[in-house]
Amino acid sequence: QVQLVESGGGLVQPGGSQILSCTASGSGFLTYVMGWYRQAPGKQRELVVIITDDGRKNYAESVRGRFTISRNNAKDTIWLQMNSLGPEDTAVYYCNVEAMVDGYTREFWGQGTQVTVSS
Repeated sequence: QVQLVESGGGLVQPGGSQILSCTASGSGFLTYVMGWYRQAPGKQRELVVIITDDGRKNYAESVRGRFTISRNNAKDTIWLQMNSLGPEDTAVYYCNVEAMVDGYTREFWGQGTQVTVSS
């Protein structure tokens, strides 16, 4: 099994910045795609950004140019640098990992971390 530990989040003022991190831990796994999704109140969960093990990235149009994802494969960790935050970015942010475990590709989710953008 793979456990995901998220950190970061909290309250930030409009125009501010925040960093989220997510580390995958466990044994016998190989991570492929890692990324972030978010779910705002009353809305469906949506993709924020994903990054592959070879560094390819796919950003949602709504965050392109403001958010930056980075990854350390050796540590199975990703970071999400969020700049120019606005109220529309308020949501629970979930770490997502696609990994090979016991010969099968499986998907794992973190518990989520709340990001609130408000003055």
